[in-house]
Amino acid sequence: MPCALLQESPAPLPVPEPGPPPASTAEPSASVRGFVYSVETCGSVDGPGLRYVAFLAGCPMRCVYCHNPDTQNRAHARERTAGQVITDVLRYRHFIRRGGLTVSGGEPLMQPAFVRAIFEEAKAAGIHTALDTSGCLGDLADDRLLAATDLVLLDIKSWEPDLYKSVTGVSLEPTLRFAKRLESKRIPVWIRFVLVPGITDGESNICGLADYVGRLTNVARVEILPFHKFGEAKYKALGLPCKLTETPAATNADVERAKAIFADAGVSAS
Repeated sequence: MPCALLQESPAPLPVPEPGPPPASTAEPSASVRGFVYSVETCGSVDGPGLRYVAFLAGCPMRCVYCHNPDTQNRAHARERTAGQVITDVLRYRHFIRRGGLTVSGGEPLMQPAFVRAIFEEAKAAGIHTALDTSGCLGDLADDRLLAATDLVLLDIKSWEPDLYKSVTGVSLEPTLRFAKRLESKRIPVWIRFVLVPGITDGESNICGLADYVGRLTNVARVEILPFHKFGEAKYKALGLPCKLTETPAATNADVERAKAIFADAGVSAS
């Protein structure tokens, strides 16, 4: 049964040019320390254009389909200052001039002061900033952090609350609260949804998410990310059980079906 059309998807919002940095405070942003798991110097999938992507360590979720279980704690991370991160980012400024900096994880809002400091340093250097988050710790993102954020990649992992809790181990409500807060501040959002066969691909689950996304006025893009099997080797290397060993990867047909459900709600998904 097709989704009921609650509201047409709003016209995509343009990704804004980086604005001026927030007002300075007594604490120098460059000196704030945090834990970085790894970096990708010319990423092309975590925001617009080519981007420097910093993956921070630590995550409160235990998603059954997590493909980076090694980022869930700080065991393999390096301690860095925000200034050191930006110094490295600036080495690639020529390549990311039409893209920017994305801070991802793990869950980056496990380290909100560090993210805020990195973004403030980036804004001072005229670099576009994107926050890749599940939103589960959105309450920890203060207004100063959001003032330095040009774009949020918001991963809504499921729509039905019980299923969300089963998939992630945490509640959906904080993510929805964060989504509404971003809307109130008119911060552009890219919604991301991981399609897992037999788990998150139920029609009612996708339909509910599509209807919700269609009512948000700040959504610039919706991405359906097909579940893949690339992370299984990491579980083996870490001595951790992989819960989805028997779950197949999502196919192109699976993704097209999900796109059609979003389209029934007036939302274009890629």
